[in-house]
Amino acid sequence: MDFKGKKVLITGGAGFLGSNLAIKLTGLGADVSIVDNMLAGHGGNLFNIEPVKDKIRLDIADIRNKEIMEDAVRDKDYIFHLAGQVNHVESIRNPLEDLDINCRGTLVLLEACRKNNMDAKIVFTGTRGQYGPSTKLPVSEDHPTNPKGIYAITNLAAEKMILVYDDVHKIKGVCLRITNTYGPRHQMMHDEFGVFNWFIRKAMNNEAIEVFGDGRIIRDYVYVDDTIEAILALSQEPKAFGDIFNIGGGTPINFIDLAQKIVKIAAQGSVKFRDFTVERKSLEPGDYVADISKIKNLIGWQPKTGLDSGIRQTMQYYSKFKKHYWQ
Repeated sequence: MDFKGKKVLITGGAGFLGSNLAIKLTGLGADVSIVDNMLAGHGGNLFNIEPVKDKIRLDIADIRNKEIMEDAVRDKDYIFHLAGQVNHVESIRNPLEDLDINCRGTLVLLEACRKNNMDAKIVFTGTRGQYGPSTKLPVSEDHPTNPKGIYAITNLAAEKMILVYDDVHKIKGVCLRITNTYGPRHQMMHDEFGVFNWFIRKAMNNEAIEVFGDGRIIRDYVYVDDTIEAILALSQEPKAFGDIFNIGGGTPINFIDLAQKIVKIAAQGSVKFRDFTVERKSLEPGDYVADISKIKNLIGWQPKTGLDSGIRQTMQYYSKFKKHYWQ
């Protein structure tokens, strides 16, 4: 991948995906700028970018600020749009803020590009939640979209905006629907998003992992390094723009088996069942497994990190740095 000397903007760059992406791009020789509003409880963590803090530009700012974004997008070769309200439960508690961040924020970014940099290539990271309940497995990109929560609806709307600007204004954009990603630099303060990492925290604390319902709901998971590889590879593939791609692990596992696997690898902790909360029950879409044949056929991408290896690498990271995340 050729990013040497390329100017890159990452929105939400102090978060989970954004920070891992910033570290990877810096290593590839890119000139990286980050915009992140550091909204409390949403995953932004300055320690995430500690390894590259002297090699990047960081603006603690909001993507809804027109003046800031018009300046931020200038001269950028690539814009990785990862900023957003990503908490499913919070989207129920405060749907207007979810709408404002995910939709207006995306539109402000797109308008900034239309006015100041129509040559930028935009990569948008959405969610598998945009599909809603699965009518068939695995779920391909032509599966109906019937999201159950405001968070997924606003992500779907943002995706549509990206594709409209690609079509109408010729600002190149590609949209990703990403399955459950886990690994280092994910927030560990609560379990309202990123349940995989929360399971890891509970096991590392020698506590009980609480599994909702009967634990038989199926998901697939992808390690963060693999997700980053997919994001970067698609950004450099001309045929990807104007289109949508699933990113997933390809290997389904249910919640109870995942929890038991984590406990086994951690050699501590336990597993217990509990009833769904009202909020989680209302948002639960059921089984999900991503069909990743489209991205595989276009660029040859598929996950490299097995589940056991990914869990061990995640635990190793938090064993060293948990004081920066366990709060």
